Amino acid sequence: MVLVFVEGVDGAVDDVTAQALTFARRYAANEPLEAVVVGAGGREAAPALGAEGVATVHVAEHEALDAYAPLAWARCVAEVIERRSPGAVIGAGSDRGSEVLAHLAALGDLPLAANCVSAQAGDPATVTRLRWGGSLLEEARVHGAVKLLTVAPHTVAIEDATGVEATVETFTPVLSDADLVVRVCERIAAGGVGMSLAEAPVVVSGGRGVGSAEGFGPLEELADLLGGVVGCSRAVTSAGWRPHTDQVGQTGTKVAPDLYIACGISGATQHMAGCKASKRILAINKDPEAPMLASADYAVIGDVGEIIRAIVAELRRTRGA
Repeated sequence: MVLVFVEGVDGAVDDVTAQALTFARRYAANEPLEAVVVGAGGREAAPALGAEGVATVHVAEHEALDAYAPLAWARCVAEVIERRSPGAVIGAGSDRGSEVLAHLAALGDLPLAANCVSAQAGDPATVTRLRWGGSLLEEARVHGAVKLLTVAPHTVAIEDATGVEATVETFTPVLSDADLVVRVCERIAAGGVGMSLAEAPVVVSGGRGVGSAEGFGPLEELADLLGGVVGCSRAVTSAGWRPHTDQVGQTGTKVAPDLYIACGISGATQHMAGCKASKRILAINKDPEAPMLASADYAVIGDVGEIIRAIVAELRRTRGA
């Protein structure tokens, strides 16, 4: 049996969860697929998970679990492992998925392979995973009665599943005060409305070459015209020009838009780790030797501000705006 850790789907399955479920079905082959969901909304997740081939949904219910608490959530998964003895636990390589499975590995002294793109069950299991920000692939062997694997976001194509009617099994985990020391106490809505970086079909991203915080004005205008959002590099957030929530990269958000427009971004390895899953990349840079150009499908050499303003003007002209 293979167990999938699901962060919480609110009655639906998001892309990174669907990718992890596809990965898990391939790994499980003919073995049963089960899932564990923590906190409020777990029962409502059953139909969506059943449609993904999950036969049993284990729902952890406890008054302390409505807020995210990584160690407590890991305790919940550990209880299911103790009862069901899965051969592997698979989770999305998201911030939460990675954090909970890391705690789980520490709790049970279990082997964890992070950022996997493919795997073959066995003892040992064989996995291929991203290393060094996605600049190389590593093939590794994972030994242990229970293997923990996280799936690198946007590396597994989502496949349709043979749906089943999922059975829901609820349980109340045993938690201590120490399990709840780190938890979400308050949520503050981000400024602005609209799509997130992760779901946008177009991302117009700026780097140090944009020049200043004010230099992002034309990028915002272009993103608005294309129905997308604005992102940025780590150098930009370090300079205080944009908030960390806008950062694309290994330490930011990993994106997979239809079009990624990189403006004045050099193309460091950590940034490419965040945008390499884009279907098309357009790089705009005054430096013809910038590494970003080698990864781009299209490149324009020149002043970023002038080129963006020219693109915006042409879009407005052709649309009659």
